[in-house]
Amino acid sequence: MSIRIATFNMENLFRRPTAFRLEKAAERDEIVSDFAKLVALLDLPVYQPADKGEIARLIEKHRAYEINPEDPPPIFVNQSRPGKGSGLFKTTGSGESTRVEVTAKGRAAWTGWAELSQDDLDLDVVRNTGRVVSEVDADILLTVEVEDRLALERFDTQVLQGALGRRPYPYNLLVDGNDPRGIDVGIFSRHPITSVRTHVFDTRQDRPDERLFSRDCPEFEIELDGTPLVILGNHLKSKFHDDPDLRLAQARRVAEIYRAASERTPHVVVAGDFNDDPDSAPAVELGETGLRDVMSHPAYRGLPGTHGDCRTTDDKLDYILLPPSLWPEVQHVGLETRGIFAEGIKSFDTVKSKLESASDHAALYVDLDL
Repeated sequence: MSIRIATFNMENLFRRPTAFRLEKAAERDEIVSDFAKLVALLDLPVYQPADKGEIARLIEKHRAYEINPEDPPPIFVNQSRPGKGSGLFKTTGSGESTRVEVTAKGRAAWTGWAELSQDDLDLDVVRNTGRVVSEVDADILLTVEVEDRLALERFDTQVLQGALGRRPYPYNLLVDGNDPRGIDVGIFSRHPITSVRTHVFDTRQDRPDERLFSRDCPEFEIELDGTPLVILGNHLKSKFHDDPDLRLAQARRVAEIYRAASERTPHVVVAGDFNDDPDSAPAVELGETGLRDVMSHPAYRGLPGTHGDCRTTDDKLDYILLPPSLWPEVQHVGLETRGIFAEGIKSFDTVKSKLESASDHAALYVDLDL
């Protein structure tokens, strides 16, 4: 049986944070940085005066108190029970003169959360994402940075089957992970998905009160002619507000999960966005298990990277790692880059700017004889 396995960081299917659509990287980074800072402050059990001042400053800076469908703020604080004495803050004034006073004493004193405002992607962007997926035409596709399982369902029926007239994916699955932006790791499959094991509750050894995985490391089990295939999906810690030690700890845990899964079936594949290059400590850690990157196979003769212009191994963030038993079964390895808009990349004719790109990641795939 010939089977194609792929991984693709899709950067959301239908809805994307408005901050991510800003053309200037500095502006995007500032909003995302402030959002991370605000989330961390809001999770404190007790708000000290300095914490309250910083929370108020960030809310004012990004109009996070404002409900305005015509001009939504980039960050919004959703208070589900903002009654008297039960909310996070109160405001005075209006417009640019609005001032915020944090009234809650700590996290337990109010109910709600901060979120990045989102808007719908242009239909052209969604179709370009669909073009990448349909051109790869994988039997099993690991999806990175997708909203939820229903988004996978809609993408399959409305875009792949409806707009593009391509073969359907009868099976899809996704477990909500730990990312506050709601970007998760899911899967499309043309073979039955028989089980999933989540690791969203794994904690850091050095900080037991913190979750280990930035998203999750789901174990998707696929039924294939009697021998189960397990896909370990990954989206390791990004280099934004970098924490190399965390990314290494995640890789070490993935290695442990891989070894345990290998005792159940010889067909275990580790895939996804590792957010690091092949010489990095996390990649080396995973390589010590015997897993090998398909882009190092003689069958691959493409670009060295998977992100941006894909020109160097520094641009390689996406991986499909195979166990030794599957290495001889590799028939072909490919990289679909045409959904990217970058210098030196030949894009689809419908990708005419960065805003129209399907993603800034390429889709990586491998054909195996199982």
